[in-house]
Amino acid sequence: MGRVVCFDFGSKRIGVAVTDELQIISTPLETISTSEIHNFIHKYISENEVELFVVGLPLNLKGEKTDSTDITKSFINTLKKKYPSIPTETYDERLTSKIARESILAMGKNKKFRRDKTNIDKISASLILQSYLKRKNI
Repeated sequence: MGRVVCFDFGSKRIGVAVTDELQIISTPLETISTSEIHNFIHKYISENEVELFVVGLPLNLKGEKTDSTDITKSFINTLKKKYPSIPTETYDERLTSKIARESILAMGKNKKFRRDKTNIDKISASLILQSYLKRKNI
């Protein structure tokens, strides 16, 4: 079994999380500059077996498109074109950034860690992926 890689897409940064090889546990991996994401993906898939990409789809609380939905869909289309052998799925990412901030606070992390948006991005990606895995196994 290969890993599942999850992306929390943003116009400046993309949070990345991955599963273990058995696809049981989600782990925050990195936050990558949006302009560097395809270099990162290419390197990662050359070193690891990847079975699936999951991309957090930004929707508002009513389940409707947001300003970020279209640029995220553009990223998804690019993933499908550049990596046609790896299926891509979307997963609702509502409230993940808020939950990530609360999780960091609950972990007792210092102010510097909490203010570093790259930590929020990769933890958000991990939360999206963990939710995806939980729903898939229900």
